[in-house]
Amino acid sequence: MEIRFKTKNPKQLQAAGYWIDQETEEILYGGAKGGGKSFLGASLLFGDALIYPETQYFIARKELNDLRKFTIPIVHEVFKNWGLKFDEYCSFNGQDNCFNLYNGSKVFLIACKEEPSDPMFERFGSMPMTRGWIEEGGEVPESAKANLWLSIGRWKNKEYGLKKKLLITANPKKGWMKRDFVDMAKQGLLPGSRKYIQAFATDNSYLTQDYIESLRSEKDAVRRQRLWEGNWDYEENADALISYDALTDTFSNTIVKDGQKYLIADVARHGKDTTVLSYFDGLELYNVEQFQRQSTDVTEQTIKDKAAAERIPFSNIMIDEDGIGGGVVDHLFGVRGFVANSSPIPTASEIREKVSKVQHSFVPKANFKNLKSQCGWKLAELINERRIAFKVPDMRDTVIEELTALLRNKDPDSDGKMQLRPKDKVKQEIGRSPDVGDTLIMRMWFELRKEAIPESQNPAMVQKQAEVFIRNRERQQLNSSR
Repeated sequence: MEIRFKTKNPKQLQAAGYWIDQETEEILYGGAKGGGKSFLGASLLFGDALIYPETQYFIARKELNDLRKFTIPIVHEVFKNWGLKFDEYCSFNGQDNCFNLYNGSKVFLIACKEEPSDPMFERFGSMPMTRGWIEEGGEVPESAKANLWLSIGRWKNKEYGLKKKLLITANPKKGWMKRDFVDMAKQGLLPGSRKYIQAFATDNSYLTQDYIESLRSEKDAVRRQRLWEGNWDYEENADALISYDALTDTFSNTIVKDGQKYLIADVARHGKDTTVLSYFDGLELYNVEQFQRQSTDVTEQTIKDKAAAERIPFSNIMIDEDGIGGGVVDHLFGVRGFVANSSPIPTASEIREKVSKVQHSFVPKANFKNLKSQCGWKLAELINERRIAFKVPDMRDTVIEELTALLRNKDPDSDGKMQLRPKDKVKQEIGRSPDVGDTLIMRMWFELRKEAIPESQNPAMVQKQAEVFIRNRERQQLNSSR
């Protein structure tokens, strides 16, 4: 069968050229909204599926429901554009989420949502596919993309002489696409096997002027930069505590370690979330372990065993004490318990100020709503100053996504106490509990403790010293008056 790609969009024709050459393997077609991304993807995949019998393809996106609602109608539009009756050449099996073509070819819809039983998306690596398409790449974790890449080029590619190809369509989003395609293209370092095409709404002659004007007049600055200007270097949100560049640098930073190891644990609540253990050598995160549906007694023993193996003293272990984590803290004598909503740690400058004023009531208070917020600001400081390192490349996408959502000011325009965004907002944004990010925030307790007064000079002792000073001064004044 011969398929003719009918389009007036030069960027789509450029992508189609890369799709059929013998050099390109990965294509990022991204930029502004309305650039014809979905029409391009459906045209390339179903064109191949019709031309080459019994081949197999995938269309991947975070949510399967979004593929059903938004991508399937585009597929019908593509067939109509070709002058083909969809029902004569193709059928959709809703149970298997698969398009079955008349010539034996198949196109599968794949959800890239994280599953507790497979957080690294290893299930994708075993699928034999000819070629594939990732729709809305900004929603798809890097580990999912890596395993989807492993699945292609494994089904009748040699028989038809088809080079393995992966199309990625997306709007600008900071992460693996920007790092591996856009930034490298700007530096002239993009290898020949990868191509990046910047597409804009104005490239698509099929869009109405009203739609283009709605994008052009977008009032939200970040959305306008992303969806109209197609700017991958869009400005951070006003409430962001960290810059994206500083966050990505944490995976290459070199720091001086202090010889102290730490273990930070976020214990799963009621078996729904993931129990996370994060291991630090000084300020270098060197390992992250995740456990699914693990009982608290097993978690307790795991922490004991890991602490012994890594030679981490119990005093350098921090466990989230909210929820069922409190029981683990109670059973492991000597570990620290982290209560997110507890009072902030007094800083050294606040303590010095109180002592210098010789006040009777010693109640130093940091300008934070709670301990977690104080720790969050400290983590942001270390990230922005490049004083912390995350040597966990497999967790790169997770860490970036979670810290980008977590380290944000709840109310940047307020003059009141500083507070991080509520956790329910973070969960809603990323679609899961930010368990790994929480352990990185909890690690900051130890840094804040070091910056405060030494343990031998706790606030109660300083208060006592201040009272002694007052009594001595009063005696001197009384003696001099005599």
